[in-house]
Amino acid sequence: MSTTSTTVPPRLNADEVAQYSNDGYFVFNKPVLPADRFQSLKNCFEGILADLPADERPEAMDVPHFMHPELLKYAFDENILALVEPIVGPDIALFSTHFICKPKGNGKRVPWHEDSAYWKGQVEPMEVATVWLAIDPSTKVNGCMKVIPRTHVEGQKGFSDYDAVDTATSVFGTEIKKEQRDDDRQVYIELQPNECSLHDSRIMHGSEPNTSSIRRCGWTMRFASTSCKFNEERFAGAHQVYLAKGRDLGGNRYADPTRTYPEVMAARGASSRYKNAH
Repeated sequence: MSTTSTTVPPRLNADEVAQYSNDGYFVFNKPVLPADRFQSLKNCFEGILADLPADERPEAMDVPHFMHPELLKYAFDENILALVEPIVGPDIALFSTHFICKPKGNGKRVPWHEDSAYWKGQVEPMEVATVWLAIDPSTKVNGCMKVIPRTHVEGQKGFSDYDAVDTATSVFGTEIKKEQRDDDRQVYIELQPNECSLHDSRIMHGSEPNTSSIRRCGWTMRFASTSCKFNEERFAGAHQVYLAKGRDLGGNRYADPTRTYPEVMAARGASSRYKNAH
């Protein structure tokens, strides 16, 4: 069954796709969504943030679409899919989304990591492209994302070894071993609201804490070709994938974009995260 059809032409040219493939990322310093559409998304985010339980950190707003399916109309927006299609092709699955919101003053650092290391065995081949859409300004001042170029095709190629780090100051509890990364090569990705970057799931990336007076929020949307195989056994009831555009090519099953999935949140141990979802 086909879902979204796009009338927007591809938004990355051949040189830009080549840069993404070679470096593992690309920065799109142009408006992603029409202004009114972006404002609508931001309003939606602000409502979800306002309802976040007091004991939940805003950096942890993972998979909000499972309880707020209204978010999917933005993830499936033709302006976003036209950025992704030149990379993954016309048959597109949405693997996941996450609001990574660092509050001003005490926003936690994101340790150096590869998304692929956490998703190992869940998707094959590991060819997931993330759209990192800036909700707020994202600069060096408030802890923008940084990447180490070409690490998706060098070294451990997305599957490095990790050491434990302190979750009191870090968003999660592991970080790529220092000897397996070259921090001197890091590149900061600075974005204004409604701009985005795209990055390969295997690239090393992270960000510094937000000690500034400016909140820093981005919405990550993870896309892959439907020819990838999503491993439901490894999901163990704690994840779902959606058909964003085109048709299935990998024998996958897809979630219903019109309903909530409280049972998935329960399997993730996060039943109370989005308390006022409807």
